[in-house]
Amino acid sequence: MQNEHKDLRQRPARSRRSILKGFGASVAGLSLANMIGGPIEEQVAFATQNVRRSSSPSQLRITDLRVAVVSRAPMRCPLIRIDTNQDICGYGEVRDGASERYALMLKSRLLGHNPCNVERIFKRIKQFGHHGRQGGGVSGVEMALWDLAGKAYGVPVYQMLGGRYRDRIRLYADTPDGETIGLKKRIDQGFTFLKYDCGIRNIRDVPGALSYPTKDTDWNGKHPFTGIQLSDKGAALLAERFAEVREVVGWEIPIASDHFGHISVNSCIKLGKALQPYQLAWLEDMVPWEYTDMLKEIKNAVDVPLLTGEDIYLLDGFKPLIDQHAVDMVHPDLATAGGILETKKIGDYAEQAGIAMAMHFAGTPVSFMANIHCAAATENVMALEHHSVDIDWWEDLVTGIDKPLHVDGFARVPEGPGLGIDLNLDVVKEHLSRGQELFAPTEEWNRDRSNDRLWS
Repeated sequence: MQNEHKDLRQRPARSRRSILKGFGASVAGLSLANMIGGPIEEQVAFATQNVRRSSSPSQLRITDLRVAVVSRAPMRCPLIRIDTNQDICGYGEVRDGASERYALMLKSRLLGHNPCNVERIFKRIKQFGHHGRQGGGVSGVEMALWDLAGKAYGVPVYQMLGGRYRDRIRLYADTPDGETIGLKKRIDQGFTFLKYDCGIRNIRDVPGALSYPTKDTDWNGKHPFTGIQLSDKGAALLAERFAEVREVVGWEIPIASDHFGHISVNSCIKLGKALQPYQLAWLEDMVPWEYTDMLKEIKNAVDVPLLTGEDIYLLDGFKPLIDQHAVDMVHPDLATAGGILETKKIGDYAEQAGIAMAMHFAGTPVSFMANIHCAAATENVMALEHHSVDIDWWEDLVTGIDKPLHVDGFARVPEGPGLGIDLNLDVVKEHLSRGQELFAPTEEWNRDRSNDRLWS
């Protein structure tokens, strides 16, 4: 008996875990053999048939970029799909009205990269964006990268931005030009923040309301150079419109204004003073955003909040406005500003200066959801624009999320991975722009390269 105990003590110790592991492997092997038999390759394939192929983020690589251009949603909106070597793809969107080429030219600079390295790739491609619609390609690609990263790690985008401040986002809705009846409709739809479009073109034919060079006036030119001036009569007429708005809407609901037209600083101040009694949420884009001193002059002259920013690309473009307190609120369009993270950085920078952020948006539900995640993760956001309220098929473009996408003027933040949506390809195909194909091959953009380095 003593010799038997001695022999046991001299044997290598086996942990309970290793014994159970070996037993489990044996049972698994027997189960596989009994169920399917055949070569070991077939047994492995059977055992791993339900394993997520997108569960290796470090091995994820970009293999393709394609576009599908949707028409009238509300405008011409190019959708981006970035494919990978695993079973996931990411969706983004170029700014409404911009060319899909702004995104396609980036394809050769994305292939082979890990999309989870969002900021690293963004720094590689951000030089190819610019203010206005030219920022749309970089911004759309950045959205798609976040969608991919979230899907790879199984978390919503807002969580990767540091978490959320709110689980639903207040929306403000635009209205047709100069129609007060549209505002009442928006209230009936549940919106609690409105924007009214009423510009100088509404009084263009009223004698004595405006002065301008009649024949060659550039109504879309830069404000200080158009020669268009607003008279006291014109300012009073526009003020009457907002008096009517307050009669229809009441005083509790915030009313913002879209830009009024391309008039001089003096005319902007005259109009701002005429509108002071109507407690507007903001005056939008009174002069071009790069004229920081002019904006500050208007801001200091009137008691109505000033806002601008939908055409500005990157935080650097917003810094002068914020540092000099030339506006009361910043107004980036995420699809121009550089994407989700860059827009959050803009909001965070403005927050440090005590400046709020409203978010400009016009596009499909893809860009809408990118905005929702950004708004959820940014503390100083007041409201997000919704420009497609009256398009009945707009929400049908996406699946995988509860609908309607907004209730009583708020959009709920999705909990699904990435942007939390998928595309309804049948509906997208129904609304493609004329002559467009659904995510057609783009091999001609695979090798579009140049010496892109910005340093020696």
